[in-house]
Amino acid sequence: MNPSDDMLKNLSREASLMPKEQMVAIADSERKLYIGIPKETSFQENRVALVPESVAFLVNNGHEIWVEAGAGANANFTDRDYSEAGARIVESTKEVYQAKVILKVEPPSLDEIELMQNKQVLISALQLSIQPEDFLKKIMAKKITAIAWDYIMDEEGTYPVVSAMGEIAGNTSVLIAAELLSNYNGGVGAMLGGITGVKPTEVVIIGAGSVGEYAARAALGLGAQVKIFDNNTYKLRRLQNSIGARLYTSTIQPKVLANALKTADVAIGAIRPQHGRTPCVVNEEMVALMRKGSVIVDVSIDQGGCFETSEVSNHEYPTFVKHGVVHYCVPNIASRVSRTASYALSNIFAPILSAVGEEAGLDNLIYKKKNLRKSVYMYKGILTDKFLGETYGLPFKDLDLLMSAL
Repeated sequence: MNPSDDMLKNLSREASLMPKEQMVAIADSERKLYIGIPKETSFQENRVALVPESVAFLVNNGHEIWVEAGAGANANFTDRDYSEAGARIVESTKEVYQAKVILKVEPPSLDEIELMQNKQVLISALQLSIQPEDFLKKIMAKKITAIAWDYIMDEEGTYPVVSAMGEIAGNTSVLIAAELLSNYNGGVGAMLGGITGVKPTEVVIIGAGSVGEYAARAALGLGAQVKIFDNNTYKLRRLQNSIGARLYTSTIQPKVLANALKTADVAIGAIRPQHGRTPCVVNEEMVALMRKGSVIVDVSIDQGGCFETSEVSNHEYPTFVKHGVVHYCVPNIASRVSRTASYALSNIFAPILSAVGEEAGLDNLIYKKKNLRKSVYMYKGILTDKFLGETYGLPFKDLDLLMSAL
């Protein structure tokens, strides 16, 4: 007899001898999630991963939510809002990290990783460009399963969190530019858009992804002339079809882009690379030829920026001037409208967490949902992302092969 047949018979015999009450208890424990929502500690991060309404939804489905006191304060959610939704409010950061699933907006700091438990599940942004060198090694040592929410893919092959944050960043970037052009903020006193008899302002958008699309929508809605640059002609065509209007579009050719920037009132950097740093497509000479008092909003700054003159700024001191051009280079623009952004994140996270419970564990959900696997960069301490492994010289394994062994 095949040894594997003996093994199967033994497992079947053990299962038949197990009391039904015990089997039900095991199934129930796997379906119930213990989710911890820590207070964000990253500089000027105002978002929270779950809003009270989503907490109530998960609690009503049998899950337990621990929320660190003050976690939602910067998004104008009180501890009472969460407690009334059924969450348990904990005062200690250490205590909230006892939960089996840690849900964060920003990636954990090294100090927060120290508080994490072995074999926990971490769902947060990856933001590799700002992580210390031993970030991955410390997570590996804890045998953590880590999911990067910015790489979560839906059934249609799109990245819902990136799209939602891109929509917010695109709309907000145009509103920021409008503020910086006005007299109130020391600008040239121009209105972003146009009125009858007055030449409309010109907006150049570099990147035709979700940020570029919604920046274009907002600028067009105000009456501005919009020019969009991207090296992906499919994205340019898709954007035009989505907006339903014929726009000025072009691939990124240095001379053509430089000429467009010379007359632009606003330039928005909206390029998002698949991996690594954003390509720098606008050099300092091109910026120097722009109009005095014109505005650059580099939304791509959180991945390095696409303007050579860009430098990371913050919400407290958001702008600086180079060559007479006002630069706004604040990473995480969505945190500027934290309540809206928190709702957008929560609308995506809550159904995923609910699905984990319905499938009796994250392993089962990852096994069934191939699109979710793309966001798993570490599985029980094993690095599963080839790009991260090659970048940091760390061993990695293919997640599909790991899952097939389950």
